[in-house]
Amino acid sequence: MKTLYYNGNVYCGEENFQQAFLVEEGRITHVGTDQALLSMPHDQAENMQGAFLCPGFNDSHMHLLNLGNTMAMCPLAEADSLAGLIRRLSFFLEQKALPAGKWLLGRGWNQDHFSPASGMPTRFDLDQVSTVHPICIVRCCGHALSVNSRALEVLGITESTACPPGGTLCKDETGRLNGIFLDAAMPLVQGRLPAPTVLDMKDMLLSAMKKLNSVGVTSCHTDDLITFENVPWQQVIQAYRELEAEGRLTVRVYQQSQFTTPHGLQAFLDNGYNTGVGSAFFKIGPLKMLGDGSLGARTAFLRDGYADAPDEHGLALFTQDEMDAMIGLARKNGMQCAVHVIGDGILDRVLLAYEKAFARYPAADHRCGIIHVQLTRPDQLEKIRALNLHAYVQSVFLDYDSHIVHARAGETLAASSYAFRTLQKTGVSLSNGTDCPVEEPNPMRGIQCAVTRQPLDQSLPPYRPEEKMSLSQALHSYTRAGAYASFEEHFKGNIAPGMAADFVALSHNPFLVPPHALSSITVKATWVNGKNVFRAAE
Repeated sequence: MKTLYYNGNVYCGEENFQQAFLVEEGRITHVGTDQALLSMPHDQAENMQGAFLCPGFNDSHMHLLNLGNTMAMCPLAEADSLAGLIRRLSFFLEQKALPAGKWLLGRGWNQDHFSPASGMPTRFDLDQVSTVHPICIVRCCGHALSVNSRALEVLGITESTACPPGGTLCKDETGRLNGIFLDAAMPLVQGRLPAPTVLDMKDMLLSAMKKLNSVGVTSCHTDDLITFENVPWQQVIQAYRELEAEGRLTVRVYQQSQFTTPHGLQAFLDNGYNTGVGSAFFKIGPLKMLGDGSLGARTAFLRDGYADAPDEHGLALFTQDEMDAMIGLARKNGMQCAVHVIGDGILDRVLLAYEKAFARYPAADHRCGIIHVQLTRPDQLEKIRALNLHAYVQSVFLDYDSHIVHARAGETLAASSYAFRTLQKTGVSLSNGTDCPVEEPNPMRGIQCAVTRQPLDQSLPPYRPEEKMSLSQALHSYTRAGAYASFEEHFKGNIAPGMAADFVALSHNPFLVPPHALSSITVKATWVNGKNVFRAAE
């Protein structure tokens, strides 16, 4: 079946525009003018009525399964006060009519948005919602959670419970648990929540992919294997493979495979899994590691401490030896690596680990990288370039982080951080994403932040305006650059002959929209492998 898409404003990269393209068996075969392509044989044609068409968006770091899981929870992102958070949870509990003893789950709160200021919600705050239902609510960043007193009782967690390295069981001034768990302490709670079945996870993935298609995302790099502490990674892969066999995957998935020990990674490798194993719709990607926490939760690991709390350095989730062992094992087996790095302190460790591994196991085209690349010093930026690392950035983080980066990182470190354009200019490959569900999966939000360097509501002047991307650079970071990061730049990420027919029609031409209005652009329709997977209501 040959399908012609014509009368479009077709963006082919670098401000190269065409009018039409022809698709056959899920691939683009020809691109050109209406006049040239209408004269070619085709079975059907779709008049795009002048719509802006571009490659499907590729979110190069997110959590697809967790997005689907979160969509069934109480949404807390809009809570602007502690009292508002309590009201939202109470209303959700009443609306869902949860039976006594069933967990009440929520996600998305950010204490920095609370007015009046009140800090993170504690067990005693959540006790106002219920003392019958165990409650667990996760911060927007995913690096902190709060539970109520009933949850502590159900879990059997007390002041004498041992806290894993890299985590914190927070206590009040009297030494009593306050219900807040940070980073590596969170599995004490999450590992005891009801475990989903493979069927449950398939439903979560279907809901999440539907959401992604609605905002034009056709590919993603996703970290799913330890979404649920009490679900083996084999079952997560089973859920994906069953959906693929059923023809129900509508997003191409590159699995950032998270493991925390050499033993776990070795078992994965021994089972035949490694970078590139899989198909065009579900493929194993890099070893994913979580180096530190988040800036918002004050768990990002800073070398010199927080400017507004010098005695606090955050949390490093791996020692240097542990980091060396994990990355060394991956590189020994030819596996790509991608490490979550927010603080400059943990970046030092990760760069050293890469340096050691590359010296021992050299490879000309490893495409290993750093996820987030937020707080950076000039010497670190140069080493990223020298090691030929890939940068997986989230420009949409500027919407929130520009409010806090100066106070928490200090002026000196803030003056060289979120250096996305500098990385591009020095030749570092850089792709974009949302870290969804940390942020909404809408790429246009990140594209706007990339070109304005401001919060979406323009409430602050641009942060480091010299780091602005052009619109073409921002679009590249959300399309071809993501394909490059998964070794697929010759297969997808561009509207060109031979490429996968993954493309999106936008409501407006972004080149004709003011930069501060880019996030208002919506998606009219999305195609994956030549199949229409989303069409907005008229």
